Order: sequence, then C-alpha cells, then structure tokens
Amino acid sequence: MTLQLILVRHAKSSWDDPLEDDHERPLNTRGQGAAPIVGKWLAERGYMPAEVVSSTARRTLETWERMAPILGESTVMRRDPGLYHATSERMLEVLNNCAASPVLMLGHNPGIAQFAERLLVRPLDDPKFATYPTCATLVVEFDGEDWSEVVFGTGRALDFITPKQITD
Repeated sequence: MTLQLILVRHAKSSWDDPLEDDHERPLNTRGQGAAPIVGKWLAERGYMPAEVVSSTARRTLETWERMAPILGESTVMRRDPGLYHATSERMLEVLNNCAASPVLMLGHNPGIAQFAERLLVRPLDDPKFATYPTCATLVVEFDGEDWSEVVFGTGRALDFITPKQITD
C-alpha cells in the first residue's frame, strides 16, 4: 500500500498593516488568486485529499478555503496550532498522527521547505524547491500502511509546482 502527502505552503499573504499580528495576516490579492489555481492543478491530476491538516494562521486557513470548493469541501479538515511556524520534526509528528490518505498539509517557511527536503529519498532538481515559495506544492508518495510508519528520507516526489509555473 502507498500513502500520499500533498504539502502546500500558504499562498501569498498581505504585509499592508505592519502592526498586524503575524498569525492574523490575511492573503493578499495575488494569494487569493493563486490558491484556487493550485487547487485546480491538483484536481486535474487526481490529487484529492481525504484529510487536511493546517496551521491555525489566517493565511493557511484562507488558502484552504479557496482550494476547498475545488478539492472537496467534505474533506476532513483539522486545524493544528503546532503547525504554525513548525520545525520539520514537528511537521513529521503531525503527519505521523494523520489517519487518511491523501493528506494535504498546509504550513509555513522555513519549516515546510526543510520538511519537504528531508522527506525525499532524492532531492528535486528544481531551483524553486529549495526556497519553497508561497503556494508551492509537493506531492510525495510513501510505502506503508499507516502514517505512523513514515520517516524522513523515504518519500518519492510525484509532482512539484508553484503558481507561477502553472500560469506561465
């Protein structure tokens, strides 16, 4: 059996209000447009999540809200405060406690870029992969029956995309 992870960095967020708490920053116009573009790209390839786990930050939740109509609003969605600026170790811990497959996980840099890199058997040959720009999305496959079996260095990259690559 295989397990599939869809790893998404939140879409572009607004910095309009310098006094706004980081956790409460909303998506900007570009981010509002990018999230459904990536959602459509995922759906066209058959990457439909059965479970979504997201940071509690406003920008990650808004990213999912804009993807959900395309990817399945009835998907189980869980908000995990531990994913807010999580380390790669914390992200793996959250993944290890997921129940369904595919899982779509929404998080933040720098943790999400490190997590993506550490998950793979071989690094991707894509210059954008190392920086994991906003709304970058990696689809990874693992051998196993249960998420608790997944460890670093065992994933195979199936796809990687950024919104700019879709629209160019």
